[in-house]
Amino acid sequence: MTKKIKDPVTKFYEERKFDINEMGDDKEFQKKSLEWILHANKYKYVYNFKWMGQPIIKFPADIIVQQEIMWKLKPDLIIETGIAHGGSILFSASMLEMMGAKGEVVAIDIDIREHNKKLIEEHPMYKNITMYEGSSIDPKIVEKVKSHVENKKSIMVILDSNHTHEHVLEELRLYAPLVTLNSYCIIMDTFVEYLPKGYSSQHDKRPWDVGNNPYTAMRTFLELNNNFSIDKDLSNKGMITETIDGYLKRIA
Repeated sequence: MTKKIKDPVTKFYEERKFDINEMGDDKEFQKKSLEWILHANKYKYVYNFKWMGQPIIKFPADIIVQQEIMWKLKPDLIIETGIAHGGSILFSASMLEMMGAKGEVVAIDIDIREHNKKLIEEHPMYKNITMYEGSSIDPKIVEKVKSHVENKKSIMVILDSNHTHEHVLEELRLYAPLVTLNSYCIIMDTFVEYLPKGYSSQHDKRPWDVGNNPYTAMRTFLELNNNFSIDKDLSNKGMITETIDGYLKRIA
């Protein structure tokens, strides 16, 4: 009997999946990755990168993983909470443009700084973006966002604003139901739970910390909702990531 030769593309992805699973079980690798992140944060490492001219403030691995999701799903609506310098929403808008998708990015921030707003509005990718200033959990803002949902077939959500447990849990309650089947709700900064206690509140002067952050909110949300599950492959493959277990896939 002639032995069947495995398709090389299939073989590549099977080997890759095996390695990603092994990485996910490698506690030493995870420990070293977190140590690297802490060391890099001394120099505000994530501030080093721009997307099409604007600071994106993300680890490179997270940018690539989000690109993979967008390419696979080809969403026609991406909802993002948190704007800052605008690099992330310009990234999302440029992905829609490159894919030829007739889609839009709807972004919310409690305070859109005038200098950032000007640069975003002057950017060629702004044509695919709508920005709302206000709290992402303000009912009036939520209604404005929901006005973009009608007739959309593929919707993904990225939560990256206030990182306290209470705020993120409320964002999940409000925005996760908008995510379409097999799409994703991405919760940024879940890695706060794995930082040394007091690091975020004392070093970064933030109101969130171990026990009060996006990770704890995500866990509470999953206890109350069985229509989402953690896509382990996506957080495991990045390793140097702020989004530990933060890629929630809608499964029902």
